[in-house]
Amino acid sequence: MSRRQAVIVGAYNTPQARVLPGETSDSVTLAAIKGALGNAGLTVADVDGLNVLSGLNYRGGADAFGYALGIPWFWTGGFVPSPGAVVEAAAAIERGVCDTVVLASGQAGVYTDRASVAPWARTPNEFIECWGLMTPAEWSLSAQQYMHRFSVAPEKIAYISSVIRNNGARNPEAIYYGRGPYTVEDVLSSRLIASPYRLLDCATVSEGGSAVVMTTAERAADLDVPAVKVLGGAYDSWGPTYTHPSTYERVAMWGRKAADAAFGQAGISRDDVDLFELYDNFSWEIVRYFEALRYCEVGEGPDFVANGAIELGGRYPIVTDGGTMSHSHTGESQRLQRVVQAVRQLRGDSAANQVEAEIALVVVIGEVLLLGA
Repeated sequence: MSRRQAVIVGAYNTPQARVLPGETSDSVTLAAIKGALGNAGLTVADVDGLNVLSGLNYRGGADAFGYALGIPWFWTGGFVPSPGAVVEAAAAIERGVCDTVVLASGQAGVYTDRASVAPWARTPNEFIECWGLMTPAEWSLSAQQYMHRFSVAPEKIAYISSVIRNNGARNPEAIYYGRGPYTVEDVLSSRLIASPYRLLDCATVSEGGSAVVMTTAERAADLDVPAVKVLGGAYDSWGPTYTHPSTYERVAMWGRKAADAAFGQAGISRDDVDLFELYDNFSWEIVRYFEALRYCEVGEGPDFVANGAIELGGRYPIVTDGGTMSHSHTGESQRLQRVVQAVRQLRGDSAANQVEAEIALVVVIGEVLLLGA
């Protein structure tokens, strides 16, 4: 019996903005679903699989949207829509559980108290409510340890932020479009948030939705769109965040096991990858990714990414839409935006910063996905 090949045939972001007046999480998520289906040349009638997260409602999103859309019976994914969800959906498609899956997420009208840290960054548990260990402080722990251990100059990490933010400054779909160019000095002079992170080292907060459509290569052959192959993917974890401290020892190699599995499935080497759509919630995470994924030795990351290596003309172009720092950060759907941007780059229809790429590596923390044109 021949193996069914899962492919991505639709990818779409709704307009992104700091605030989208009159929109709700449901409305932008629905718009993303319709946009991705339209991009694929499919309709709701073709869908028999869903993974949907609207706003902060982590339960029942797919069920609610599937019912509202009138889909009679459908497979539902359990992952937050993300690279890991693509891996999960690909397995379902390739095993014949379903044929066409929509992954979608969106957020609007959730972050209303702008004087406070975003609500998803201060989840209610025993460490945040009494001690204030919100997301920037949580993620700064391992970065601070690393920079002390390897005597890393702040300028080397600020350079990463400047590259990503300048990618967004050139992207007409990005919230920070036209606001560059950013220099290392700009990053270092921005206000301190949680050492070593300054304001321009951190993700922004915004509203919008994103979606991708997946199906079989056989079905894609009948569509008038380029299909992007799911070459391999996996995910791993180290434990419950916000409950145990994310020290360097715990998180430094987060994603390594998944990357080894993904490259093994794809049957390619790390040198075969042309494009790196990495989750840029904080600047040092880019260094961590390249070390954890075996692109360089531990402690070599700051020099590995230096001198233009991660810029658009470099060997390892990263976060080409501006990522969470400059394009958009919509609660959880920004995870799916890494997939959307990788697909658009491989299809040659990125809104800006187009690079020549045949294979893309998408990484969100411990989720690793390899896509091929």
